[in-house]
Amino acid sequence: MSERVFNRISVIGLGYIGLPTAAMFASRGIEVVGVDVNPHTVETINRGEIHIVEPELDAVVQKVVNENKLRATLAPEPADAFLIAVPTPFKGDNHDPDLSYIEAAAGAIAPVLSAGNLVVLESTSPVGATERMAAWLAERRPDLTFPTSHGEGSDIRVAHCPERVLPGKVMQELILNDRVVGGITQRCSREAATLYKTFVEGDCVIASNTRVAEMAKLTENSFRDVNIAFANELANVCSSLDMNVWEVIQLANRHPRVNILKPGPGVGGHCIAVDPWFIVAAARQDTPLIQAARTVNDGRPERVLGQIQTAASDFYVRNGRRPVIALLGLSFKPDIDDLRESPAVEVAHLTLASKAGTIIAVEPHIEELPRGLRETGLELVSLDIAVERADIAVMLVNHQAFSDVSSALFGGKDYICVCRDANE
Repeated sequence: MSERVFNRISVIGLGYIGLPTAAMFASRGIEVVGVDVNPHTVETINRGEIHIVEPELDAVVQKVVNENKLRATLAPEPADAFLIAVPTPFKGDNHDPDLSYIEAAAGAIAPVLSAGNLVVLESTSPVGATERMAAWLAERRPDLTFPTSHGEGSDIRVAHCPERVLPGKVMQELILNDRVVGGITQRCSREAATLYKTFVEGDCVIASNTRVAEMAKLTENSFRDVNIAFANELANVCSSLDMNVWEVIQLANRHPRVNILKPGPGVGGHCIAVDPWFIVAAARQDTPLIQAARTVNDGRPERVLGQIQTAASDFYVRNGRRPVIALLGLSFKPDIDDLRESPAVEVAHLTLASKAGTIIAVEPHIEELPRGLRETGLELVSLDIAVERADIAVMLVNHQAFSDVSSALFGGKDYICVCRDANE
């Protein structure tokens, strides 16, 4: 059997994963049609520009747009393969998975599907989401057959291939990292693996089915969440016992089989703070450890607020006025502009609400604060201004731009290192 050839690919969702993936396929000479519901995103990409911060992405997008290999639209068009890379948040107090974006994407591509098409769900999803996507497609296109009911001989092939890249290194990791591919049938898996081998130099490992592929991705992020929770809980303990957590971790990590992670203000982003809940939702009674880790990590901003309030109270006693408090970093991880699910943003909101002092923020990767923070009156300033004005500095995100920041830079002012920087 000859290997499947894909001449045109459609990527649904042109965000932090979809756009780099679309650009990567286009850079290999394949025609790519990117689809997004945001007109500004579509217009920006069609100018050969990007609307997100990701090293090396801008040059690739400019090149492939100029070569007419990538263009963006507001509505799907016919293609050989469709990759769905839309958000999968959770909803409600029980953190139930919200699949509405996937369902909307399925509804959008259904009218342009034709026999022989491959549909791949890239979005990190709860177990069973790929099968539900196939069912939504089947409901809208009863004239086509799908692998959930017709097996290997179906008209449409459906698979799951979750991304597993690190923001800030997406363009390298898309190529070098192994990919897990899980098709509803083996034919679906083989065709999806063939598609990704267009640019993936790592292995395309085929899982036994889509559910295993979905669970593998959720397991990766839940593993990381649990390990981060241990470090964050250790930080809580050391704070209560008046110990330096950084020294404790440094000494413990001298053991050849111990590698404790660095604590921080919590866990953020669109994956690690979300994906564990997808496992919990599927087996709530079997996940006490995963739930406990989520509780620890979600509780960290409150603990950081406690440190800030203590420092602010001490300052007031000494000086008779409320301090100026500088929050260093707002993104959910170093050296990116992404504030989604950021614990540093949560710390900012909590600190503002506490009235502990005048709050200013330094975030070198954004030009303006998101509306929710602007409306609070928080001021975005440069690092130089923060050093000049602040009475208390709180290191929340260890951006490279903060590599020279330490307590010494602030001239002996109160310095709270929540996320360890290079000089501590």
